[in-house]
Amino acid sequence: MGNRPNWNEYFMKMAELAASRSTCLRRKVGAIMVKDRQILATGYNGAPRGVTHCEKNSCLREKLKVPSGERHELCRGVHAEQNLVAQAAFHGVKTEGALVYCTNKPCVICAKILINAGVDHIYYGRGYEDEFTDQLLEDSGVNCDKLD
Repeated sequence: MGNRPNWNEYFMKMAELAASRSTCLRRKVGAIMVKDRQILATGYNGAPRGVTHCEKNSCLREKLKVPSGERHELCRGVHAEQNLVAQAAFHGVKTEGALVYCTNKPCVICAKILINAGVDHIYYGRGYEDEFTDQLLEDSGVNCDKLD
């Protein structure tokens, strides 16, 4: 079949497309939720609905020189995984047993949200090591794999 992507490649490309909608100035992240090879919801990181985007209002974390992964409360943006679950809830979509494809490995907060949403498996493209996130996912039985 030539260049036809397998399902994991296909869905990760869709997550990358979602990331292209991000309004974050520091890192563009996209995520999609899939069940039975059907896309249930999409998400990307950016300001909440009705709030001025960082592209227009600048990045407070950048101004304060906050290192990556620290002081998330200073960010106006909502993470892609959070927006993903919020979109599913907004539209009444059942998330139990779903797979999530995310351009970046979820942070510990997003991992907890995905666990409670009933997600079975998380696939990600890029990541940083976080032992606490890994432990929570393992304890909950949620598989998490990096796609190369």
